[in-house]
Amino acid sequence: MRTGSEPATARSALRLRFWLSLWGVLWAGFGTTVFSLVERPGWAAACGVLFVVAAVDLVMVAHHIRQGPHWQPGRDIPPYEPDHGGRGRGRGR
Repeated sequence: MRTGSEPATARSALRLRFWLSLWGVLWAGFGTTVFSLVERPGWAAACGVLFVVAAVDLVMVAHHIRQGPHWQPGRDIPPYEPDHGGRGRGRGR
């Protein structure tokens, strides 16, 4: 079901992001190790930065998965209600 507000209310495929982040952590760790051993400090640093980014993403995704259906909806969870007026919460209707 499309509501027209998908860019604002989109949800991420967390399981896919989890496995891609894990893949990135493994390869970046391998790259950092190999480039350090062959004495390529620039490439080792680049892989190290990529390792940190992928590891942070992996931790965040794992946290969101553990938070439950708000972050990892199933077929029984409806999409978020779109914003119908641009007025913030707490203001009268």
